[in-house]
Amino acid sequence: MGLVVIVVWIVLATLASAIAPYDPMKQNIHDRLKPPSAEHIFGTDDLGRDTFTRVLYGGRVTIPAGVVVIAFGSSIGVIVGAVAGYMGGFVDEILMRIAELFMAFPTIILALAITAALGPSIRNAVLALIAVWWPSYARVVRALVLEVKSKEFVEGARSVGASHFYILFHTVLPNCISTAIVVATLDIGNAILTFAGLSYLGLGPDPSSPEWGRMVSVGIDFFDQWWMWLYPGMAIAILVMACNFIGDGLRDLLDPRSRQ
Repeated sequence: MGLVVIVVWIVLATLASAIAPYDPMKQNIHDRLKPPSAEHIFGTDDLGRDTFTRVLYGGRVTIPAGVVVIAFGSSIGVIVGAVAGYMGGFVDEILMRIAELFMAFPTIILALAITAALGPSIRNAVLALIAVWWPSYARVVRALVLEVKSKEFVEGARSVGASHFYILFHTVLPNCISTAIVVATLDIGNAILTFAGLSYLGLGPDPSSPEWGRMVSVGIDFFDQWWMWLYPGMAIAILVMACNFIGDGLRDLLDPRSRQ
């Protein structure tokens, strides 16, 4: 079910220019704050822009942002955690202390601080989220690597003269990656929600951009015009729930005990 919802949103966002009836940036002062109708099914905002069109185009910003954050954040975290767990000793101490330094602050607070220092934009918001997201993957993968590296098949690889690089990336890491994939799938929804939160606070894309978090922020200023904040808010909620459904399904699929 979650996969169906995700695919539908990706298709809608990709084909937004063909589906949307209006230009997402075009302002029409005569149509401002119109409630949902046959002409504007999601109503219009304070500048007369079609809300349905802007929700469709908003998927082009929010969905890729969440995917990029998790793709890069998880990749960095997996590599750091794998190296720390396999090497141990001084390398492990240094890498884990750096990770704990990032984890000492709440995710949204640290992301706010980094984005504010870099300046509000989509790129800076994504970079800030990548910076705060990788430590959790490093901790998870490190714990898994510590467990796997003492197994007999790893000792067998060492006994035949395999290099550390080969053992880590061809023997140890493949036996840990399924858990990281499940966590990453669950985290895409959280990344989308956090990115929308940064946009809501004015630290995301340009205020005129059709981005869901920013649309909710503007809509709150016109609370009586409920369609301005309800539809982008529903888009965020539906997408986040779909990602969580996929994560739960993958966890059940990859866990042998659940399959039994």
